Amino acid sequence: MSHLATLINDLALILICAGIMTLLFKKLKQPLVLGYVVAGFLASPHMPYTPSVMDTANIQTWADIGVIFLLFALGLEFSFKKIVKVGGAAIIAACTIIFCMILLGITVGTGFGWQRMDSIFLGGMIAMSSTTIIYKAFDDLGMRKKQFTGLVLSVLILEDILAIVLMVMLSTMAVRHNFEGSEMLESIGKLLFFLILWFVVGIYLIPELLKRCRKLMSEETLLIVSLGLCFGMVVMAAHTGFSAAFGAFIMGSILAETVEAESIERLVKPVKDLFGAVFFVSVGMMVDPAMIVEYALPIIVITLAVILGQSLFGTLGVLLAGQPLKTAMQCGFSLTQIGEFAFIIASLGVSLHVTSDFLYPIVVAVSVITTFLTPYMIRFAEPASNFVDTHLPAKWKNFLLHYSSGSQTMNHESLWKKFILALTRITIVYSIVSIAVVALAFRFLVPLLLEHIPGIWGKLLAAFLTILFIAPFLRAIMIKKNHSAEFVTLWKDSRGNRAPLVATIVIRILIAVSFVMFVIAGLFEVSVGLLLGVAVLLVTMMILSRQLKKQSIMIERKFFQNLRYRDMRAEYMGEKKPEYAGRLLSRDLHLADFEIPGESAWAGKTLLELNFGKQFGVHVVSILRGKKRINIPGASVRLFPEDKIQVIGTDEELNQFGTEMEKASALDTNVVEKSETILRQFRVDELSEFLGKTMRESGIREKYHCLIVGVERGEEALHAPDPHEPFMEDDVVWVVGEKADVYKLVGQKNENIDME
Repeated sequence: MSHLATLINDLALILICAGIMTLLFKKLKQPLVLGYVVAGFLASPHMPYTPSVMDTANIQTWADIGVIFLLFALGLEFSFKKIVKVGGAAIIAACTIIFCMILLGITVGTGFGWQRMDSIFLGGMIAMSSTTIIYKAFDDLGMRKKQFTGLVLSVLILEDILAIVLMVMLSTMAVRHNFEGSEMLESIGKLLFFLILWFVVGIYLIPELLKRCRKLMSEETLLIVSLGLCFGMVVMAAHTGFSAAFGAFIMGSILAETVEAESIERLVKPVKDLFGAVFFVSVGMMVDPAMIVEYALPIIVITLAVILGQSLFGTLGVLLAGQPLKTAMQCGFSLTQIGEFAFIIASLGVSLHVTSDFLYPIVVAVSVITTFLTPYMIRFAEPASNFVDTHLPAKWKNFLLHYSSGSQTMNHESLWKKFILALTRITIVYSIVSIAVVALAFRFLVPLLLEHIPGIWGKLLAAFLTILFIAPFLRAIMIKKNHSAEFVTLWKDSRGNRAPLVATIVIRILIAVSFVMFVIAGLFEVSVGLLLGVAVLLVTMMILSRQLKKQSIMIERKFFQNLRYRDMRAEYMGEKKPEYAGRLLSRDLHLADFEIPGESAWAGKTLLELNFGKQFGVHVVSILRGKKRINIPGASVRLFPEDKIQVIGTDEELNQFGTEMEKASALDTNVVEKSETILRQFRVDELSEFLGKTMRESGIREKYHCLIVGVERGEEALHAPDPHEPFMEDDVVWVVGEKADVYKLVGQKNENIDME
């Protein structure tokens, strides 16, 4: 019980300190991360005037869990599709910044005479700008809508994924104490192998699992299932030699492609905030004031290295990517700080026992200083760029202008390049999946079968099942893209293209043959000739098999459906414009959304009656009605109030359409007057057409659109009418209706009408 009590006491102290500091830093409009670091410093044994944490080992475990949640949440915000969308500019900029900053960090560390691992880890720490702090700074300064901020955020997305790669590489170097190029290539190859394998298998299986269990998923079960998947991947990553953070990030990025991503992100956020706070507090607990005083010079030098290095290399990277000087400087100046990834890399070095004790507090001190300076650096970017622009020689200005305009027009991608890239992607992905299947088969399936069916028959069955499992993937390697538009165009375009095209087919067939040969050779001792013959025969059967073709197509279709389902659902619900909308821009056509107001004169009418095409030249592509979507609606479809309609037209046509829609929704004063309802009465006499008729037979409601609310008969008080009782002479009937309808009803009665 005492152990439990110590942990609870420590957590109470940490959370109270963190709570006070977050309120204070919120008041001072500073990042909460800094508040947590200060809270950790106050709760640490280094602060003699406040209570201290007793059991640092348990707090460190909680901090490790915090890193897992931080990376899982980062993965949920991240999507592999974002890398495709960020474009070449962000890729060039991010790679330039990281490479140059790592070299700068190593140079600074070596200059102080630090150990090699300290210098390398320092390079990794100062290479990564803080996504959280920059997001917050842009929000506080009201700059999120500016053009350069989009590029900065794209660079940060890439830095996040490259930080994960860097952590894996640093872990490998730390464990092996080896810096050979072959070792690094091996670790990068292993990383890419498992990254692709886990992502492909995850996207194929997990969205399907969540889809099938959707009816059973409450918020509670969704949270537990997603955290279970996260920690399952953490364990799997640890068993394959990667860090827990890497596994958490991968599972987050897989779940980011599912429809439940937003819900999972919302549910995980409180848990992430709690454990993340404990992690950042533990960072503050590592700060020793005596060490900061002792290493004041390295702190100042590293701070200057971060500010000047990120400004210079950030600007250089964005310039290389073909952006104008002003944009490049704004991007570079925005990246001048280090944050959460610096702490995560520092804690990795501590946990692996490869960095010195002084490095952690130094990095925390640098992070605090650079974070405080971030808003000032972002503001300083514009005057600095104006100053440089004014004093830059005319030659340099012209060179930069021509370089940036030239880079932006270099969009041409040859057909060969597109074809080869597609083939490479298909071959790598399916080969990785096939390798994983073969490895699992030899690890689990083969021993199991040989145990129950010893001898030749067990081996034959094992070979048959293994080859059967990898057959759809091998067929995809051999056949995919052989009938594509690129292949056909290149084949017809020139006879010189045909030999290389045939070579691409032969190479892929040889890859499939080698897989089959490997499986057979692993189970049987046969001659090379026989092995090759059997492999070629089996591969030929794979190519000719219709069933295998269907299976291969089904697997790929399911994968891409799962990958695109979130976007497809967003399009269906009208939250995102369809893909073709972007292609219309080149033809001066746009897809615009309009909502039919409740009071619109168009509500209730069919598209045929409204005839938008003839009137305004626009066409209704989709109608979004609640959670229902009607694509390409027919002429008989009616519009209802609050329908969202997606309309295609030119700018001018859409503007005219919008103006007319507003007019159709404007309040007409005549309509208001006409719609006034009044209460009147009339007497049924001997000449009345209603005498002897029941309420239904009289047609007062159907013909005159009036409502009978009461009848007075003789001395009886006003009472509700009986629909089956006929009107009698001298009955006084009270009616309600619109003014015109009531006057029409009353005007046709006898002269004894009471208009009072």
